[in-house]
Amino acid sequence: MILKKTEHLPAGDKGTRVALVYALVAERLGIYYEHGQWPTVAQGAALCAEWLARSQRSLALPERQHLSEVSDGLARGIAAGLSREAGLHTAHELSESLSVNYSSEVGAAIMVECERALDS
Repeated sequence: MILKKTEHLPAGDKGTRVALVYALVAERLGIYYEHGQWPTVAQGAALCAEWLARSQRSLALPERQHLSEVSDGLARGIAAGLSREAGLHTAHELSESLSVNYSSEVGAAIMVECERALDS
């Protein structure tokens, strides 16, 4: 059996980083509204590593922690502006929109915010 070497994600792969922040925001909001807890930065970084490993890619720990921190700030900001019912709906909408077969205006708007947050 030949093992593939894990490929480090290129620094210029902004799209993947934005997608990771988006997925982390969706995950954070889902956990917050279902369990009343926020995942830690370390937990978010670990999720990034798991998701990237599925496609034989990787990011250094400091980069994953940065993405996790960005997603945490964004998710908390979103939650602060929503009622519980609206938050549950948003979390569900974001989770659904992780599928390429699901189109979401809410998801598209959050994706733009993820890109902005990552740029700042």
